[in-house]
Formats: sequence, structure tokens, C-alpha cells
Amino acid sequence: MPIVLNASERHRLKKMAHGHVHVDTVRTWRGRFAAGGLPALADRKCSRRPARFTSVQVSEAKALACQLPAETGTPLSHWSCPELADELTARGITGTVSVSTVRRWLHQETLKPWQHRSWIFIRDPDFRAKAQQVLDLYARTFEGILLGPDEYVISSDEKTSIQARCRCHPTLAPGQARAMRVSHEYGRGGALAYLAAYDVHRATVFGRCEPKTGIVPFMSLVKQVMAQEPYASAKRVFWIVDNGSSHRGQRSIDRLAARFPNAVLVHTPVHASWLNQVEIFFSIVQRKVVSPNDFTDLTQVRDRLRAFEDRYSATAQPFQWRFTTTDLDELLARLDRHTLTDRQEESSVDLAACSTPEGLPGPTTEVRPGTRGPSRVRGQRRRHVRHTL
Repeated sequence: MPIVLNASERHRLKKMAHGHVHVDTVRTWRGRFAAGGLPALADRKCSRRPARFTSVQVSEAKALACQLPAETGTPLSHWSCPELADELTARGITGTVSVSTVRRWLHQETLKPWQHRSWIFIRDPDFRAKAQQVLDLYARTFEGILLGPDEYVISSDEKTSIQARCRCHPTLAPGQARAMRVSHEYGRGGALAYLAAYDVHRATVFGRCEPKTGIVPFMSLVKQVMAQEPYASAKRVFWIVDNGSSHRGQRSIDRLAARFPNAVLVHTPVHASWLNQVEIFFSIVQRKVVSPNDFTDLTQVRDRLRAFEDRYSATAQPFQWRFTTTDLDELLARLDRHTLTDRQEESSVDLAACSTPEGLPGPTTEVRPGTRGPSRVRGQRRRHVRHTL
């Protein structure tokens, strides 16, 4: 109707079509109105081919995509569009349906059954207290008191199984319009463990290579750090570690305190090694030192790691850690909401199962494609930091 009204005011075609419709569309409607008046503007009978599939069939296809194949007796781990098309035909839900049609149906609801993500729930009952203690140390606070200039925070862990792979052909350096080329075939030259201690606020790294991890190698790393200044004469040195077997539980705390009275061992929560800043350093080592792995022997691996430690400590800046206790509280509140939703769903399922006579089918759960059920919190290794080299 606005097109016709504008035409009565003798607007130009381009002005009438600006920002809304194409000029050809304006010309068509003006012609229909000029030929038949207002009745000519009514919708005409569509000449397109009638739909082959009903809305019920489309909904059942989307509902099938929202089920695990194993639940339907199909020996698959996930659905693909060709397999969904074959399954719909085999079950009699639809007739012969093309893969592109199934893909279009899934695209309408943003369904991607061929993708998956993993998640993990919090198991540590003291998760918040432990996480807050680590975050406070990053902010130079311990038990509500600011750390002094003679107190330090060390983040430590082990990077296991760094292999020495000797390529069967020499690595070709990059050139114009050519990436570095590394032979796929290699000979194994052994493996070692790389233990590192990262000073959080000074961006200084101390590392050592050992044949394997364990209590003795970890204590050797601690001795290496605590024997030099400023840590030897420091008031307190906080060691942030995960719950690996080399430094697990109260025994590790007592063992470290007995050997070094000014050392305080602080554990991250279980399954929260992403709170340990040394993991970021290990990711840098993997990208800049280890990959692509082309070493003649373990001696070359050790030399490269030691040289990189010196280079890194001379140029690096402390990580700008941005995950605070406020973010921690928001994360835990979000987890609590999801956990409550999951429990309500489980309770409703158990109640329905108990109220259903044995041998009779239970109540049907309506599946509405395109809507989300209880969201599952997925473990994400987010790095709330920014660093430069």
C-alpha cells in the first residue's frame, strides 16, 4: 500500500524503492494497480510446487536429530545429514528425502548433531575457598592482608613426555610463498619431563629437565629456586600447584614446610589447573619451542629449553590476569542454576518412572526442536589473561 500511495504523489521509482524493495518490485506493483485498481493488489494464487513434507514430518526429523543414535538402537556415536536422511526413510517418517533437505531443516534450528563438547562439574567441596586463595595471591593478597615486598608467589607444575623426534629428512626453512616443511617420518630419541616454576609478579622462569616426574624431582625444583635470592631470604614464598601426585594433599604441605620454613604450598581446586599461571607458560613453550618437534636427541631438547628460559625471563612481562573473585562468584552462581535445573529434571523423570505401571510405556516427553533443554556447563579453559613476548 505505501508503494501505491507514493505513486499517487508521483515519487520517482528509485526514491520509492530506497531501503525497502527493489525497483523492479515497485514497477510491478504500480503496474498491477494501474491495470486493476485495489482488487489487483490482493494476493494471487501461488504457482509454486506444493510442499512434499508436512510440518509434523519436519518436526519429527528435527526431534530425531536431537536424540543420541545409541538411544534409538543405531550403532553410531552421532548423526550426520546423510545418515539422518537414511534413518528417516527407514523408519517411515518421510519418504525419500535428500541430504540437502535434511541439512536445510537442521539449519533452520541451528542443529549440529555431528558436533560435541565436553564438560565437567565441580567436585571439590572447597572449590571457592581454594580458588579465591589463588586469585588473592595473584592480586598480592593473602588472608585479607597485602603481601610485602619480601613475599613472592611462584606458580609451578610439570610438562610431561616431551619427546625428541629426529626427522628422517632435514627440515626445510620457509621461503617465499612457502611454509616451513617438516618431514612426517621420524625416529624416537626418548622423552623427558620439564618442570617449571614461574614467578607470577616478576615474570621469571626456573626450570629443570628430569627423566620422569615425582616427589624427588619436584623437591629438586623447589631447592633450585629456594637456594637463590631473593627467595632464600624472603619472608614467605607461596608455591601454587595443582593436585598432581608429586605435590598432593597435606603431606606435601608438611614436607615442603619442613624442608623450607618460609615456603607455603597452595593447592588449586581439583580439576582447576587453568587457575595455575604456569600452564600459560607451558602453552608458550609448546608453540615456540617444542612444535614442530625436530630434535636429534634429548640433550638438544634440554639445551633449547634452558636457552628459552633465559630469553623469556629477559623479555617477558607478567601476565595480566583478569579472572577475579567477582568472576568466580558469577561462575559458581551459574553452575548452581544449572545444577538445580538438572536435579529438577532428574526428579521429574524419577517420579514419572515410579508412577508408570510396569510393562506399560511411560509418559511421552515432548521434544520441541529449536529449544534448549537444561544447559550443561562445559569445562572451558579460558585464559583471562593477555601476555606479550
